[in-house]
Amino acid sequence: MTTRTELPAMQEYVLDVSGKEIFVAETGDGPPVVLLHGGGPGASGVANYARNIAELAKRYRVIVPDLPGYGRSTKGVDAADPFGYLADALRGALDRLGLDRAHLVGNSYGGACALRLALDTPDRVDRMVLMGPGGIGTTRALPTRGLNSLLNYYSGDGPSRLKLERFIRQYLVFNAADVPDSVIDARYRDSVDPEVVAAPPLTRPSGPNALRTLWRMDFTRDERLSRLPVPTLVLWGAADQVNRPSGGRMLAERLPNCDLYLVANTGHWVQFERADLFNRVCADFLAGRR
Repeated sequence: MTTRTELPAMQEYVLDVSGKEIFVAETGDGPPVVLLHGGGPGASGVANYARNIAELAKRYRVIVPDLPGYGRSTKGVDAADPFGYLADALRGALDRLGLDRAHLVGNSYGGACALRLALDTPDRVDRMVLMGPGGIGTTRALPTRGLNSLLNYYSGDGPSRLKLERFIRQYLVFNAADVPDSVIDARYRDSVDPEVVAAPPLTRPSGPNALRTLWRMDFTRDERLSRLPVPTLVLWGAADQVNRPSGGRMLAERLPNCDLYLVANTGHWVQFERADLFNRVCADFLAGRR
């Protein structure tokens, strides 16, 4: 049974990064750890890590931004290079915080952001924890049903609470009953923000450069992966229906300093579904205890 921990008091502020507003909440003291949320409809930083922040803050300075396009940050993402856009925004946020280096923890879209930043500027990352990251083998197989559900949320008849609940309960987690209605209600409210509806932050690549964008978003085609020195822990739910668990093996085979942990009876949201396990393993790995 997952322990539900109350959120600690958090300092909140907004950073100006190249004219974009990046909302940040933080708490704790120690080495800096940046928690990067996933890209599902209505996602935001603190909400995605509600079961982890208090425990990690016992050892670390926990920094939780809303990625561009989400929460209280500026809406809109460069559809031609979304992972690069997110990584640039995060790097700018680290600059504004005066952090030369930090640990990065990223789930799904946030994991892709962390990995892209590490590939572009490995000197900025101490250690990295990735949970079912996006962009792993995405051009080597058709999208999963879960990913299609996510990408189709704003298309067709548009967003609805029913579509969001179906995505979360059917595809995002292993045990649908573990997600309270209040989580779905809050995410739905954020997902229909008019600014978000006008510029959804995660969409299916389209247009004449769609193929180029898809290849750019597949890290297994990036030759830099095999030379990345950053110590990395990959946690992947064995029952993930959004990003295939086989992506974990791809990363373990290509990254020269990577540990892989497949988590049984767990879907795409490892840090939420298996919070106790995640908090312990993540904190120990970041401290150098493997």
